[in-house]
Amino acid sequence: MASVRLHQLSQTFDKQVAIRDISFEIPDGEFWVLVGPSGCGKSTILRSIAGLEPITAGEIFIGDICVNQMPARQRDVAMVFQNYALYPHMSVAKNLAFGLEMRQTPPAEVRDRVSRTAQMLSIGHLLDRLPRQLSGGQQQRVALGRAIIRQPQVFLLDEPLSNLDAQLRSEMRSELKLLHQKVGITTIYVTHDRAEAMTLADRIVVLSQGQIQQIGTPAEVYDQPVNREVATFIGDPPMNLIEASYRNGLIWVGSRYWGCSQALQNQLVSYRNQAFEIGLRAEAIQLTTAEDGVLVARVNLVEPLGRETLLQVSLLTHGSGESVPIDSEPTLNIVITDRRSLQVGEIVGVAFEESSLFIFDRASGSCIHRPSQTPNQTPNQSPNPNSSTVTA
Repeated sequence: MASVRLHQLSQTFDKQVAIRDISFEIPDGEFWVLVGPSGCGKSTILRSIAGLEPITAGEIFIGDICVNQMPARQRDVAMVFQNYALYPHMSVAKNLAFGLEMRQTPPAEVRDRVSRTAQMLSIGHLLDRLPRQLSGGQQQRVALGRAIIRQPQVFLLDEPLSNLDAQLRSEMRSELKLLHQKVGITTIYVTHDRAEAMTLADRIVVLSQGQIQQIGTPAEVYDQPVNREVATFIGDPPMNLIEASYRNGLIWVGSRYWGCSQALQNQLVSYRNQAFEIGLRAEAIQLTTAEDGVLVARVNLVEPLGRETLLQVSLLTHGSGESVPIDSEPTLNIVITDRRSLQVGEIVGVAFEESSLFIFDRASGSCIHRPSQTPNQTPNQSPNPNSSTVTA
């Protein structure tokens, strides 16, 4: 096992920059996840570490050794791809053993390691089958086993669960986490799936347009995003953004407004009469009557999910005697945990605590104000009696 360090790693393809100045260090034994939208450079980073792509600039260290000029076969890393890449004409046992046999490992040791790896992954009963006789989840276990059996210094996993159905993905996420706890090998995992990133990672690297936006624990990137891009990418449903402005001690959304604390006024003084964006997590919003809400909304969609219900609502502002949708950022996603009955078209009030507000600079997207509430606050819990709920 070994640490992995990247120093100002850059990669250019046909004069197009894929990644730029990527620098971070993964301590020995940690599980890091690279996450971001398609085309952000996460797979390019993984392939560069593996030695499958020559880098344009920078340095890659595995342990204390710079591997820039080292061919892939000598880097002692094991990679699991999205398509599993199993040998179709070989049995499960032969697929597991192939890498060891190529390294001229003694036959007795090969048999022992195949047996132990198969037992660890619960595929011992499949050793005589061919890949075409396996389910998607079973093929994924074999692909993981082929990487584990080598006992490499680093695991590189490139969206290994993307071909599985939703239930199996959830099960495999749990198994991957338990597996990492057993083997303890430094692991770098690439995904575009927010849930995978949050549930698997010791630390998350959020990427966009070939550059790092933020590195932190799942709690840090969720509770303390550095900018709008991180805030809206991490979390499901994504953070709600509402265009707002500040004047005379009041925050305005359309023609509705509310007062804010002196501390928040001090932060917003430089934004007087300028537009900015308010961010609200779906679970930070409470529903109330239209008369008591900070904002007023019309229910567009109701999605019962069992223990919670996801709502999509359109914000309304009062003008010319009727409610009309706000032009910018017209919809909000809200998660409620009670079993109230709501109908499409119903008018509701939207309330929230000032302590749950994020505020973003509209031009740069940087976060200028973060919530002061305790992380992991219970979704939709009643407002703290010692903190004020924002009211119109």
